[in-house]
Amino acid sequence: MNRRRGGWLALALVLLALGAVLMFTGSAEEPVAEAPRVEFPRRMRHEEWQRAEKRRTQAVAVVDAGVQTAPPLRPRDPLLAALPRGKGRSAVVIETNALRHSPIGELLLDCLMRDGGKDLEKFKQFSGIDPLQDLDRMVITDDGFMLSGDLSKARFKDILQESVSMDYGSDARVYEPGPWALPQPDGGVTRGRLSKSLGLWNNQLLVVGNSPDSVKGVIDQIEGRGSDEPSIISEENTYGEMYGALSVEQLARLLPPEHLELAQRLKDVADTVELHLDARSDVAMVAQVRGGDEEKVRDLGKSLGGVLSMARLKAQAEGEEDLARLLDFANVKPEGSEFKMEIAVPFPLLQERLAACREGKPVEENVGTRP
Repeated sequence: MNRRRGGWLALALVLLALGAVLMFTGSAEEPVAEAPRVEFPRRMRHEEWQRAEKRRTQAVAVVDAGVQTAPPLRPRDPLLAALPRGKGRSAVVIETNALRHSPIGELLLDCLMRDGGKDLEKFKQFSGIDPLQDLDRMVITDDGFMLSGDLSKARFKDILQESVSMDYGSDARVYEPGPWALPQPDGGVTRGRLSKSLGLWNNQLLVVGNSPDSVKGVIDQIEGRGSDEPSIISEENTYGEMYGALSVEQLARLLPPEHLELAQRLKDVADTVELHLDARSDVAMVAQVRGGDEEKVRDLGKSLGGVLSMARLKAQAEGEEDLARLLDFANVKPEGSEFKMEIAVPFPLLQERLAACREGKPVEENVGTRP
């Protein structure tokens, strides 16, 4: 499973880190006249509503003491049902299939395939799952990650025969950490040890967690035995190629060390942080920060805007042209008890930066350097 996380998970984290780091390293409060127009993700599009409707496949009954007490609720998306509940939790959903077929996805895939796709092929042999064909979404949470898609070819039951496993709930199997054995074409066997717990639900959702209990908790949530609190990502917020919620603590840790006071203000003032990233052409991200005190939230937004503006001026003065170009699209927009921070990476710049990678050369690492 570790090799698998070096594929799509690396791709997803590259995009998320790129947006998050740049979000705090520069901005322009006034638009640059010559900058091309970038479309930011701000609401559900028609095709995303259609996508959401198709994913409502799990009808959950209200159950009390093992007895159904009410008609089934409206069908829901099982992956959204599996997400964490409550304040202070984090979950980021990556639309791997959509991202895979986006312009930036094609560029990054070329980089990942420089070795001929050996890591992807090893994962396919190990799991039976083709990550480029069978996966639909990936979710990264505080407790682990999840993969959704067509997992009917998964081979976990075969390769984890020596590990402790059990059927759980109505349609899931849970595997505890333990040994695995993968037969080889030459008759040999490759052995290893699984360090995480796995849960495969209905051949469409793979849950990876730190313990069997955490995996069972996710399955309980899917099958209607969990908390009644709403998921931290609602259906109407499933827009973009990446979307989710970050805890304020995690977001504060992204601020550079010289802005510890600002990081503390962020933790004191903000309640929730919602992220959306659009990668259909340029890579454009919106972070929406909300809090209960409108005046304090407005002041925080102004402070962040000032930090970003100063960083942009510094990049220009020090001749960091790539960083300055990126920061031309950064913006902070106050809206009452919340504010939005926007950052975009133009696709032509991404093509420039990834050209060396596609040609098998090292990629320069000076883009996005902190001021």
